[in-house]
This record gives sequence, structure tokens and C-alpha cells, in this order.
Amino acid sequence: MGESGGKDFVLAHESAQLDPLVVALGRGAFEYQGQKCSAASRAYLPRSLWAQLRDPLADVATGMTMGDVGRDLSTFMGAVIGEGAFRTHAAAIERARGEGVEVLVGGTPDDSQGWFVPPTVLVTEDPRSHTMTTELFGPILTVFVYDDAEWEAMLTEVDQATRYALTGAVFAEDRKVLTDASEALRNSAGNLYLNDKPTGSVVARQPFGGARRSGTNDKAGSVFNLLRWVSPRAIKETWDPPTDWRYPHQD
Repeated sequence: MGESGGKDFVLAHESAQLDPLVVALGRGAFEYQGQKCSAASRAYLPRSLWAQLRDPLADVATGMTMGDVGRDLSTFMGAVIGEGAFRTHAAAIERARGEGVEVLVGGTPDDSQGWFVPPTVLVTEDPRSHTMTTELFGPILTVFVYDDAEWEAMLTEVDQATRYALTGAVFAEDRKVLTDASEALRNSAGNLYLNDKPTGSVVARQPFGGARRSGTNDKAGSVFNLLRWVSPRAIKETWDPPTDWRYPHQD
């Protein structure tokens, strides 16, 4: 399949419900330390809702316990996979700070007792900033707040901002908005979620896979993937072979 990351998005419309959106952002970005190909890492949120989303999102991130998940199963997050990942995440956060990106919460990696990166929410004014476009594979969510009137432009931005196309989520209560967004983003995510986080696909129940730099979109858990594991062969048998090399109309 060649799965190779996602840089997955959450796009919210002004009609979105607040509480489900906050839950989706928190769980979608920080479950498994953000170390899953479908994890949300870039969010596009309308300015009319941001004031109501800002503190609840920060509260969700700070409320997630972090520690040794092997000893305490109630711990929500553990360490990232290794030193290389830790250094990548720490460097990305430091670069964001240097570029003037706001650190809403988190942003304090700690390697004193393991490779721990806390849930980090960044707020950028540039939708093409480093953490909005680069796959980091860690617990870092970058938010871009857009003017409500720029909804159509955001559809284009979401589609063109990265080279990946694995998963994405659109939040809206307006059914027409969901329909239009689904069509506009048809090539932006192999798995598109409506009013749900962009993670949690169970292969046996929901075909999974993406295109562009995210893979060949073969959809694990479906017949499309199975076809990748076979080698077609064509056989022709002739019952009345020609006995003369010349065509019938030739002398």
C-alpha cells in the first residue's frame, strides 16, 4: 500500500457544534501521542467560533495525563517512539516559536525521564507555516483561524496545502455545506469524516487508505486492496491457427 503519512485536517464551518468539535480535535490529534497516520495535525477554524473554542481546546489538551502507560492504564499519553521523533517534535515547536507562532498550550518537550512531548496546540496566522504543511507524526496540532466569509477559499486551501491525502474531517450542521465540502475535497482525503474525528477506522469494517503522498489508495479491508496481491494472467488458445503467412485477400 505504501502508506506514508497524512498531515490530516479538521475543517470546521461556522455552523459546527462546539463540543463535538473540541472532542474531535483533542482525541484526533493526541491519541497515541499523535503517532498514527490518520491523526489530526492541522485545523481550520472559523473566527466566529474561535473565542468559544480556544479555552475548551486548551483545557482538553492540558487535562490529558502523560506518563508510563504500562504501569498506569488510566494515563492518556505516553512517550513518543524514540529520540529521533522527540528531536523532530522539539525542533518543530522551537521553529514555530521563532516564526512568531503562538503556543496556546504545551510546547515543552521533556527528555529527562523519557521522550515526552505534551499535547501542543499552536495557533498560526500563516496557513502554509511549517507545522501546517510538514508531517511531524506527533502530538502537535496547529490551528489556523479564518474569516467566516473565506469558507470557499478554505476548501481550496485545505486541498492544496499539503502533498498528502489520507484522512480529513469536516464539521458543519448545514447539510449543504457538508455535501459541497465532500465534493470539493474529494481528492484531499481517502477517508473523509463528517462531524467526527479523522481517526479510528477499523480495517475490517471501514476500508482505509489515501492517495498522493499518503499511498496508492488501495483501501485496506476491501476488494481494492486484495487486487494488489494478485498477478493477473491472460491466456489465449487458438483452435484454428493460420497455415499461410499471407492475408486471405493476398495472392
